[in-house]
Amino acid sequence: MADPATVPRRRAAVLGSPIAHSLSPYLHRAAYASLGLDWQYDAIEVDEHGLAGFIAGLDDSWAGLSLTMPLKELVIRHLAEVDNLAAQTRSVNTVLPIEGGWRGVNTDVSGMVRALQDAGAGSPLVGTLLGAGATARSAVAAMAALGVRSVTVHARRPEASRSVAELAQHLGMDGRATDLQPDLRALEADLVISTLPGDAALPWVRFVAGASGVLLDVSYHPWPTPLAAAWRTHAVASGRDLLLWQAVEQVRLMTGLEPDPV
Repeated sequence: MADPATVPRRRAAVLGSPIAHSLSPYLHRAAYASLGLDWQYDAIEVDEHGLAGFIAGLDDSWAGLSLTMPLKELVIRHLAEVDNLAAQTRSVNTVLPIEGGWRGVNTDVSGMVRALQDAGAGSPLVGTLLGAGATARSAVAAMAALGVRSVTVHARRPEASRSVAELAQHLGMDGRATDLQPDLRALEADLVISTLPGDAALPWVRFVAGASGVLLDVSYHPWPTPLAAAWRTHAVASGRDLLLWQAVEQVRLMTGLEPDPV
């Protein structure tokens, strides 16, 4: 790892729309302070229309970018290189400088894995996924990394749920797609990940009686979500846990140093 004293002052930022709610600046700035780096990290409002121009305007002072919605898939067309995991999930949440351009990486998957492990996910075999957006694709990859053998994807849009189920199959799991109708048996899985926004998972709350596995609810404001509050075990991870661990990996990639998450 590099010596902080030899790392020149750089800047980074999280991009998205809306972005004012993002906790990323607090996490990254705290990491820089603990590492002894005099670096700058901002939250910048950028939507799909402004993304190309923003990336084109980056110079050598930039150590990297964090991305949130709606940019994680849209950014791919503007990058010189995308790593295998980000390509598989079609989700880039981290942009890093390389010779001649920018490289896209996905740290959401490793962040989910660590958050779930901390919550007690040992060797889950059966998974349930609520939602089928960009975050859901990362969730399927996290399930595969944890050893899940079969996953059922519940989503409103049939084509989206089928796409995520096909990714699960590509990653070696038995992937099945269905609608978002609440299902008691679905919540009896070893591992349940909800990527639904806000109170969208509220109809599922009355089915948690049989839940005995681990839950990751990627929504974190407000916390606990109705689903997390009703979960019958204490094996619950939140979007804040995910945010922390994906940011730890981002800081490591951008600085070349090992941040302490404590």
